Amino acid sequence: MVEQTAAVLDQYSIRMNDMLEWLSGYGADEQGGVTRLLYSREWIAAQEALSSYMKEQGLETFYDQAGNLTGRLVGSNPDLLPVVTGSHIDTVICGGKYDGTYGVVAGILALAYLQQVYGPPVRTIDVISLCEEEGSRFPLTYWGSGNIAGNYSMERIPAVSDREGITLEEAMSAAGFGPDSPYRSCLRSWDAYIELHIEQGFVLERSQQQIGIVNGIVGQRRIRVSVGGESNHAGTTPMGWRRDSLACAAEMITCIRHSALEMGDPLVATVGSIQPSPGVSNVIAGETIFTLDIRHLDRKVLDEYTDKLQQKLRKIASQEGMDMYWEENLNIDPVLMHPDIITDLQHICESSGIACRTMPSGAGHDAQVLGSQRPAAMIFVPSRQGISHNPLEYTADEDLMQGFRVLTEWLYQYAYRGECHETL
Repeated sequence: MVEQTAAVLDQYSIRMNDMLEWLSGYGADEQGGVTRLLYSREWIAAQEALSSYMKEQGLETFYDQAGNLTGRLVGSNPDLLPVVTGSHIDTVICGGKYDGTYGVVAGILALAYLQQVYGPPVRTIDVISLCEEEGSRFPLTYWGSGNIAGNYSMERIPAVSDREGITLEEAMSAAGFGPDSPYRSCLRSWDAYIELHIEQGFVLERSQQQIGIVNGIVGQRRIRVSVGGESNHAGTTPMGWRRDSLACAAEMITCIRHSALEMGDPLVATVGSIQPSPGVSNVIAGETIFTLDIRHLDRKVLDEYTDKLQQKLRKIASQEGMDMYWEENLNIDPVLMHPDIITDLQHICESSGIACRTMPSGAGHDAQVLGSQRPAAMIFVPSRQGISHNPLEYTADEDLMQGFRVLTEWLYQYAYRGECHETL
């Protein structure tokens, strides 16, 4: 591994903690968490603060039209495409200070360290603070990486609005971005992308391993199911004559749980929101809407399960005399991480005596979007008790530094030594 003195490592450990605390102040909320939504005042301030910090570390900085912020350590060979690292700093409502932000902070510090110790690289290295991943403000995800990959376009901005009725285009323009802004196009060329992230689960902690090397990111299907019955008086309508949409939805949800358990790991199916209407105690629910989130690492299995589940739910609706509407809102295929980069990361851990394992990611990440275009990889570090999207989110300092070491070593090998694979 790169020869790193204890003094330098201690210095970067302190800087990493200081930066994570510093950034958590942008969007700090009354519940002790962080709320930093896309194009909000808090998000803009955090991006600007990061831009200033990047410049202080000697990096070139620039925004694109979506608001993605890049810090660039320029390489000596302009013919080589950049290698990219980073993550996102937008949060869920009342989230933690590590999710996404850790990958951005570690990326900036990795470039600062490499430049301090080794000078300019051969291959340019970019660290990017992607403008959005969570989808907490607008009903879409991966807006930042999706624009880079070409999945979205400034010519066809989705017509979506936040809870206040502000459209994505309006919010983006108010923040100073968009197709009429002075910034460069979102589209770019890059050679490989590597993302350092907290696990957001408890596999690493329970297996007492410090590094997870992600072999693939699950595909996702998000569905809105609407069950239509008939509203009526709760006291005067006999049980056998009711068209109770909530009772029917409950049967469907039980079916979803049992079918997912029968299928087994790694498939998961989750009903996260239920909305009966009119939603009062003395009226039978005439309509009930619930959300359904289904994930698996194999696209064929995911598609087959989803199709069969829809048939089962329609059968339940028919038996109960109900109408059912099935609306798919998100369809993202699984993405495998690049096998040669996985091997590189395994060798780095093994040679350094770091306990690691290969594992899938059950959560979606920007690496899923960028990995559909170019080689990508992810490094996980443990999350205490598997808690994430929560103010209690926490990763121990030692684990944060192990992730930083592995990321820095891989960037060094790829951008300084040129030890890349022909397949990359």
